[in-house]
Parts: sequence; C-alpha cells; structure tokens
Amino acid sequence: MIPVKGFAGQKVAVLGLGRSGLATARALHAGGAEPVCWDDNPAARDTAEGEGFSCADLRKHGAFDDIASLIVSPGIPHLYPEPNPVVAAALDAGVPVDNDIGLFFRSFAGAEWNGYDTPPRVIAVTGSNGKSTTAALIHHVLTEAGREAQLAGNIGRGVLDIDPGGDGSVVVLELSSYQTELARALTPDVAVFTNLSPDHLDRHGGMGGYFAAKRRLFSEGGPDRAIIGVDETEGAFLAGQLAEGPSDDRVIRISVARKLTGPGWQVFARKGFLSEYRKGRQAGSIDLRAIKGLPGAHNHQNACAAYAACRSLGLAPRVIEDALHSYPGLPHRSQIIAEADGVTYVNDSKATNVDSALKALMAFKKIRWICGGLEKEGGISALNMAAGEVIKAYVIGREAAGFAMQLEADAQVCTTMSEAVAQAMADARPGETVLLAPAAASFDQYDNFEQRGEDFATQVKRRLTE
Repeated sequence: MIPVKGFAGQKVAVLGLGRSGLATARALHAGGAEPVCWDDNPAARDTAEGEGFSCADLRKHGAFDDIASLIVSPGIPHLYPEPNPVVAAALDAGVPVDNDIGLFFRSFAGAEWNGYDTPPRVIAVTGSNGKSTTAALIHHVLTEAGREAQLAGNIGRGVLDIDPGGDGSVVVLELSSYQTELARALTPDVAVFTNLSPDHLDRHGGMGGYFAAKRRLFSEGGPDRAIIGVDETEGAFLAGQLAEGPSDDRVIRISVARKLTGPGWQVFARKGFLSEYRKGRQAGSIDLRAIKGLPGAHNHQNACAAYAACRSLGLAPRVIEDALHSYPGLPHRSQIIAEADGVTYVNDSKATNVDSALKALMAFKKIRWICGGLEKEGGISALNMAAGEVIKAYVIGREAAGFAMQLEADAQVCTTMSEAVAQAMADARPGETVLLAPAAASFDQYDNFEQRGEDFATQVKRRLTE
C-alpha cells in the first residue's frame, strides 16, 4: 500500500467504492486521514462499513463543510455530459476534486529513496487502443530482464494498493482518459502515447476534449522521456510540442505506418520488422513476425512503444527481443483460445470501438467475424475497409439487424453469442479464423467486455469437446 500524504488529521471524501475507491480509503487511512465514503449502491456502502470506514450521504446540504478534498472514482463524470451531483456540490463548496492517480503521484516518493542507488521509476501509458497490451508488455520485458516491476492503474492492481518502490524498481501504469483528465498530479518519468481514435466522446465533450485529457499526462507531468505514436495528427502535434528540435531525443517517435527519419530517436515497424534509429543510425532490429503473442500491425505498434520504453531505461535490444518472444498476450486482446481442424479461434472482445476492431480484422486472414453489441457514436462504416478478409459476419446484440445492414460483407443476424459461435464453427474451413472483434460495447447483453469474451471462449471450447 502507498499511504497518502498531505491529509493527516483531515477528512477526505471518497466517492465510488469499487476497487479503486476502497483502495483509496485504505491508503488515506494509512496516511492519517479520515475517509468519509459514499456510493449510491447500498451493498458497496455495506462493504466499506464492514472495513470500518464511515459512510455519509455526500449529496446532503453541508456535507462538504469540513472536507479537505473529494476523491472520485474513474467512472464518475465530473464535467461532461454533466457533473455528478456530489462533484457539483464539492465544486460549489470550493473543495478540490482529485482521483487516486493524483494521490499516487503526490505520495509515491519516500524519504527512504535517499538511500537508493537508483530511485524508483514510473512509466505511464495512455492512448485509445493498445495501452493495456503495451503496459503489460513493458512489465513483462522488465520482469524477464530481472528488474523489479509492478503493473497497476487501469490494469493489474489499483495504484494505491501496490507496494512501495524499491531500489531500482519500476511501476508501469495503464491510464485511461478518465484517469488522466482529473488527476491533480501527473509526474511519470516515462510517458507513452500509443494512438488516438474516437472514444468516450460524450464524457469529454468531443474529440478535442478527449485529446486534451490524454495530453495532460505530458503537459502537466513533464516526463523525462516521452514516447509518442505519430501515425495520427494528434500524436504528431504532441511530439512537435514536446520536442525542442529535430534532434531532441527526450521524445521518441513511434510508427507502424512509415519509416521515420531524422536526427532524433525513432522506433518503427514495417512489414513485420521493428527498427530503432538514433542520430540517423540504426541501433536495433527485431523480426516481429514469429512472435505469436503479438499478431498484426496494431500489436507491432504496441511492441514499438514497449521497446522504446524499455530502451529508455537502458535495456539492451537483445534482452528486449528475448522477452518479446515469451510474451503470452492478454486475455480478450487478439487472444488465441483454440486451434482445431485447421481453424484458429481468436478472442478480441476488448475491440469495443471501430478502430480497434478494424486493426483486429487487418491482423488475420480468411475471417469468420463475430461482431455487434451496443454501437458507439460515429457509426461503423470504417469497418468496411477490411471487408475483403471477411468471409462472413455473424452479428450479435439487441441491435444486430441494424448493425448488419451497415456491413458490406455477407452478414447473418444471430443475436446471441451461442448462435453466432455455432454458425461460425459450422461454416469454418481449414485455414480460416473465427474472430470475435465486436466493434461495440458489451452492455446490451453483458456486464463488461471480459464477460463477453469469456462467453465466446466457453462456447467455442464446449463445442470442440462435444
């Protein structure tokens, strides 16, 4: 646990009592603060009270009269589409609003660091797609290289639930826009921006607000090293804002769209080969094509980002390459769950938006595609760019018929995962891939994308054993 500093003897309100909220309450208490907790869900309040925390209705008049700060869980809106009533009450009372990420950055460093040969480092990863894989990949490489490393944030453990940093240790954080937009402190040593595509636009008031939330990790924190995906205009703009000139190697540009040139530090992947250039000369190269846990150009971008982050910490190219080959992949992200009778079954349930689904479709050949769910803003017409590799689509979800009508590929309305898997498996031939890449949220039929992916895997494995 990371005890929260700066609030000893003060009351701090905690709104939202899920994983991060309870961890925040514990860390505040460990730092000498008095947490005052609230969640609209009575069961969540019962859990907090069972741990000895006081719960008080923060919606009531005067609730913030003696509160030093309000700590908000990531899923609770504070600005768009409109502030949560508790957040609005705190703002009206002049009470600062923060989140667990902000508390982490203000509390992580300790006096014991003065005795370390190498102070702990923090690598923070953000972006629209690939940030979970990139963060997990960095953590895997560091662990395989013998470095003490912890994985936290939007993946792994809550940031305040991790262990204090040891001599030479590294904390790898995956940070969503919900987390970066509110944190009052953002000071990573290395910050990574993978890419940007439309997502969560209602929460951020449009694309500009979404980009601004991601950009805060760099503009507020001033990292020692910034690793920026430059295949979108926003990334190229961000890299240009951060660099003092073309040779400023504090900014490492990454790409899977083109060869990067110039006197600076670049890492790019073309035709399955990762290349590192520094000061105009090649410094490393890796053949990514044989790495089973990283299929497709989108995973090659993740590999470029992870490679650059690990290189910025001084790891040698060969050490990184060896670790990439042993990376097992993450569940629900281009995860091969079975191979039978020449057919490969891939679970990419995390492909919840059009851009991530498009990248999954471009990573495989001869696809029987299971898609559909709660459609996001902007439509799905861009998915037709990959229609050439789709033999047939099997559409699930309550809006399956409307989703199917927008596809140029041959599409069958199945509605349920059970029917979609049954039809796709019956139709599949050797050399083909049955791919779950929904391009939509899961909430019309499932609690989350993990549950959807697990249902897909269960249906496939059950039928393979029948």
